[in-house]
Amino acid sequence: MLLLMAFILSSCANANEETAPPSEPTPLVVEDTPPTDPVIPVSQYIAPLTGLRIESPTNVRPLAVMVNNAPAARPQSGLSKADMVYEVLAEGGITRLVAIYQSHSDAITIGPIRSIRPYLIEIGDLYHGLLVHAGGSPEAYSIIQKQKKEDLDEIGKAGAFFWRDKSRKAPHNLYSDTDKLREAANKLKYKQEVAIPTYPFRSENEIIAGEHASKVDITFLLQNYIVSYDYDDSKKVYKRSINNKPHVDLTNNMQLEAANVIVMGADHKVLDDVGRISVDVNLGGEALIFQHGKLIRGNWIHSKDDVIRFVKDDKEIPLVPGTTYINIVPNDPSFESHVKVSNEKQN
Repeated sequence: MLLLMAFILSSCANANEETAPPSEPTPLVVEDTPPTDPVIPVSQYIAPLTGLRIESPTNVRPLAVMVNNAPAARPQSGLSKADMVYEVLAEGGITRLVAIYQSHSDAITIGPIRSIRPYLIEIGDLYHGLLVHAGGSPEAYSIIQKQKKEDLDEIGKAGAFFWRDKSRKAPHNLYSDTDKLREAANKLKYKQEVAIPTYPFRSENEIIAGEHASKVDITFLLQNYIVSYDYDDSKKVYKRSINNKPHVDLTNNMQLEAANVIVMGADHKVLDDVGRISVDVNLGGEALIFQHGKLIRGNWIHSKDDVIRFVKDDKEIPLVPGTTYINIVPNDPSFESHVKVSNEKQN
């Protein structure tokens, strides 16, 4: 009997042990730590013509757009989004702009768009660019036809991909955008991707040796047309003006800015009574390179199947990441007669 009672008591004790609720877990003590910001990955891809970071690598073919720079055409649209911009004389002392677009993926309205010349073809070809224009000189058309250049001409087979802005007077009112132009290129079965030339670029906060240059004034030909670039030390860019008025982009009202301003001298020759000219962009010559408020005196060279490059002591001068403006002035009467530099020291 005693054994039976002991067995029952033991069983009850085990049952109570199995059905008892689990004990509370011991709280985990964690020392206070400040919240960390989310890590944003830095793109490892670099745009070949600007040196700026982009989301993904791209060999999309550049667009080389002939942009009207007559007074009635200003302010233009889309120049603030160009990777590179060349400014060079056309007829009558008026300059024309060749705007190169390659790295932006969003649609960019561009214009007013104007006609093409042989040396403008050469500038576009430097980047294997798709030539975008509205008409051209007889010599330019001859080159396009004989060499079977891939171009988008508003008065030719690409007309449907341009439009006229009724708020402006012709011929200063012709526009397109990058999406429409690439759509036109696809329809015409033009090359969509090409080998993109690249430049060396400076590292962030790299110290640049050179003369102080807070401002540069450029006279291409006419004394009443002066392009100026004023250095903004807070943004590390040069701001562009025409005749002391900010040169702005109509689409965003932003003053045009350049990380690099380059002035290069080239031989110019008047060809006919109309005033058409030729510009030698192959021979090489003097160049002034403005970066971070400094002036570097060098030279420009051009080898076959390459872009124009800028050198000092036989070494290529790296560009500062950002947009580059290249201004081509005549060598006559002298290269530096077209350029005035202010050497006020930057703080």
